[in-house]
Amino acid sequence: MSSQSTTTTSKPARLDRTQPQADYRITLDGRDLSRLIAPSLISLSLSESRAEESDMLDIVLDDSQNTFAIPKRGANIKVSIGWVGEPLVEKGTFTVDEVEHSGAPDIITIRARSASMTNAMHERREQSWHGQTIGSIVRAIAGRHSLKATIAETLAKVAIAHIDQTHESDMSFLTRLAKRYDAVMNVKDLNLLFMPIGTGKTVSGKTLDVLQLTRSSGDQHRYHIAQRESYSAVRAHWHSNGKAKRKSVVIGGENNKNVKVLPEDYATEAEARAAAEAEFKRTQRSQATMSYTLALGRPELFPELPVTVSGFNPEIDETPWLVKQATHTIGEGGYTTALDLEVRDDPATDRHRSHFRKGHR
Repeated sequence: MSSQSTTTTSKPARLDRTQPQADYRITLDGRDLSRLIAPSLISLSLSESRAEESDMLDIVLDDSQNTFAIPKRGANIKVSIGWVGEPLVEKGTFTVDEVEHSGAPDIITIRARSASMTNAMHERREQSWHGQTIGSIVRAIAGRHSLKATIAETLAKVAIAHIDQTHESDMSFLTRLAKRYDAVMNVKDLNLLFMPIGTGKTVSGKTLDVLQLTRSSGDQHRYHIAQRESYSAVRAHWHSNGKAKRKSVVIGGENNKNVKVLPEDYATEAEARAAAEAEFKRTQRSQATMSYTLALGRPELFPELPVTVSGFNPEIDETPWLVKQATHTIGEGGYTTALDLEVRDDPATDRHRSHFRKGHR
């Protein structure tokens, strides 16, 4: 689509060089509605997540002039966002999931979720997977829903002795499998993604640039340390088939007193170790979190980007961060991006972890 089909949220159309103007393109089932929507747009909010939640799009319109037909559930909305004078960033295709008409004054609220996150993926089923790799499981489920499986090579070759999908949807099952191996599982534009969390690389292996943010970039932040997740080790149990004996592995050191014990028993030592390693990484990342709202939105930001910040205090500035969720909002307040950050596993430095532990003695 040409840039002529884009529109801004500001009125009048005159471009003030000192005040950037948000820009967007919205199509509904292939029809460009950007110009029609422009005078009536109250807000557009796009939340991009890396977890099992699908990306969500909310569009709120003033319908006091009875301008709009209520879109049907299942209709496809394609969205690109950015700034006037710059190329727009495509954010994917979304399927209309909920529509609300309220008043007075009359307002239409449209909520859509990532296309391909179909109802069929949420239907419960029974299946046992035996002697499979993560790659073969993910590809089989992707094929079942006409999706393209995009799997990191390090995960694709991991062998799984046995795992049951009991009265569980494909979405729930894949989410559980991803959690066991500390992976990202999501569906975006007919792609089923399955890749390690926090590697700083795309599935294809391309290294992501570290995003450098300063305090002057935003106008709101919240830094938080959670005592409840400050485990120093994780234990997972498994059964030795030969001796029918319950054994365990510990990640983080046998001598640590604050050990988190996983409730599930695993089929092999390798699977127990993988689960313990995944949970240990997760507890390390969640020791500290930070939310940060950028005064000028950054459409190119998305989950899994590595981040550094400066201008706060030494402990915050020295912590390597990872984007967990990015929420882009266009409305009367302009265009902002709210980031949810967690601690990134950075092999180059372990200083942040020692800081947290000192604070929890």
